[in-house]
Amino acid sequence: MEIKPVAAFEPPYYTVVFTSVKNARAYEGGGYGDASVLMNKLVKDVPGYLGHENATTPGGISITVGYFKDEEAIRHWRQNMEHQRVQKKGRAEWYESYSCHIGKVERSYGFERPGDAA
Repeated sequence: MEIKPVAAFEPPYYTVVFTSVKNARAYEGGGYGDASVLMNKLVKDVPGYLGHENATTPGGISITVGYFKDEEAIRHWRQNMEHQRVQKKGRAEWYESYSCHIGKVERSYGFERPGDAA
């Protein structure tokens, strides 16, 4: 599996930054892993979904950044019934805290090192 950031897109587009701290139950048979896999699969079916990235710090903060073409795509994802079910379970069982930030991207660029010329 190649590890790369989501490519830069032609602005404007939107990001959803979801930052969370989960409790131990989430990882000890609490079902979080399966729900995460399902969400990663379902979001790809949202019209206007551009990609997402996940990262977790050694201290336990998890960050997911989702990229969407427009606010309608974000609404579509928010209204997904399975997503809503998992959100409810997360608040009830997995999360100690979380925050969600939505922003409009006005400038975007990237860099990728060319392959080795050796």
